[in-house]
Amino acid sequence: MSVQREPLHYQFVRIAKQFDRKTAFIDCGLNKKFTYGRALTAAILLAGKLQHVEDPIVGVMLPTSAGAALVILALLMNGKTPVLLNYSTGLQNNVDFARKKCDFETVITAKGLLEKMNAPMMNGFVYIEDLLGGVSLLDKTKAVLRAGASEERIISRFPRTEMDDTAVILFTTGSEQEPKAVPLTHRNIEANLEAISLVYPFSSDDVMFASLPFFHVFGLTTNLWLPFRFGMTIVTYVNPMDHKTICTIIKKEKPTFLVGTPSFLWGYLHHSQPGDFKSLKLVVTGADKLPESLRQEYLKKHGINIYEGYGTTETSPIITVNTLDQHRPGSVGRVLPNIRIRLEQYDTGDECRSGEIGKILVKGESVFSGYFDDLEATARAFHNGWYDTGDMGYMDADGFLWHVGRLRRFVKIGGEMISLIRVEEVLESLLPPEVSCCVVEIPDAMRGAKIVAAITRPIDERRILKEMAGQLPAIARPKRFFVLEVLPKMASGKTDFKLITENVRELIRKK
Repeated sequence: MSVQREPLHYQFVRIAKQFDRKTAFIDCGLNKKFTYGRALTAAILLAGKLQHVEDPIVGVMLPTSAGAALVILALLMNGKTPVLLNYSTGLQNNVDFARKKCDFETVITAKGLLEKMNAPMMNGFVYIEDLLGGVSLLDKTKAVLRAGASEERIISRFPRTEMDDTAVILFTTGSEQEPKAVPLTHRNIEANLEAISLVYPFSSDDVMFASLPFFHVFGLTTNLWLPFRFGMTIVTYVNPMDHKTICTIIKKEKPTFLVGTPSFLWGYLHHSQPGDFKSLKLVVTGADKLPESLRQEYLKKHGINIYEGYGTTETSPIITVNTLDQHRPGSVGRVLPNIRIRLEQYDTGDECRSGEIGKILVKGESVFSGYFDDLEATARAFHNGWYDTGDMGYMDADGFLWHVGRLRRFVKIGGEMISLIRVEEVLESLLPPEVSCCVVEIPDAMRGAKIVAAITRPIDERRILKEMAGQLPAIARPKRFFVLEVLPKMASGKTDFKLITENVRELIRKK
């Protein structure tokens, strides 16, 4: 399917006109369906209702739904830049942080979301319920007439947008440090979509199940812009952690494509029955390491192979992915066609040989140009034109990338670089299936740092450490175990290492 290289909302208009009567959204939160034609009309109507907003940057704080997608489109149609806000990790603090960082006031949200989150209403909030409740017959008539015009006529009435204009501002997860604001252009996102379309056989016949939050780039690109690009039907649900309901939705609506983080996929596995996922042709995961046990359990229960990929917010996001015909379990796949990767030695900066672990650097059109209003962080992120992902990995002889963890998830002890990811992998392989773990570092007066493990249930520590001795050197084995009933996750499904470390340190202080 040929797609013009043009701004994302221009592409949506063309797709909506082409697939006018086809179902664009099955919104399982509202229990409503919308055709592409109706979605175009609704986006144009919302753009009209939001014309009074003066801020060039506008906050969007809505769960994954048809409404959230239409608000994003409406803002782009008005020449505004949506900044997508995380409401799952401290709503008020995140709004205050984003407003200060990006200098805006208006936030489009929902009263229902605030009630559910038990969060206060704040100055500058515009509620989608009020926008829709204030729609007059004249508003509807104007929107229908505008949507009925030709593609070129509709697009000509938008403020002119260039490919290098910012399409969206997102925030890094903040799992290890303070979030940074990442502006992604239309060119960045379109380049990633173009590359994805070259390695997967998508078509307008596909049905996307979408529950990942749009405020994370993984959800925004794969659950919104990708299905729009092909004219897919999008089945939306507001909460990716409502595992039981999601399994019911997948069985009923029969999506062909599912994207989820490993933690979400575990939940769907436990709440599903054989046959529930028979419509799925492709399941892709990212954001966290795919455990081999999860891959095997999906094969055993559903006959489904999970394809792991790798990316970052700053790369729109996908860098590498396993595909139907190029798949190596354990790796994060091969590099997308329009992206270049360099593996660089940590100490010398020399390029790594095949199989040698180094820093992962990236170049390509999907790579952002710098953090919003943060020259210092931008300067640290780029080296000789290459974006430094902050991750470590190695390339095998066949061109598959193996991700071995964040550089920050390596700790230097006794002159040795120890991968906390590797320690976790060994520990996980020895723990009972019902016990989860996370390995973190804490300060140590003698060595500078030491490794400890957070586990969700008490274990036979002496036996586990004895078994670990055959696979890891003494300096890499956990010095202590701490029981946390739940290992905190972020809304994206990623492990919240920062909060786990804080919880462990608090337990140490109490002892």
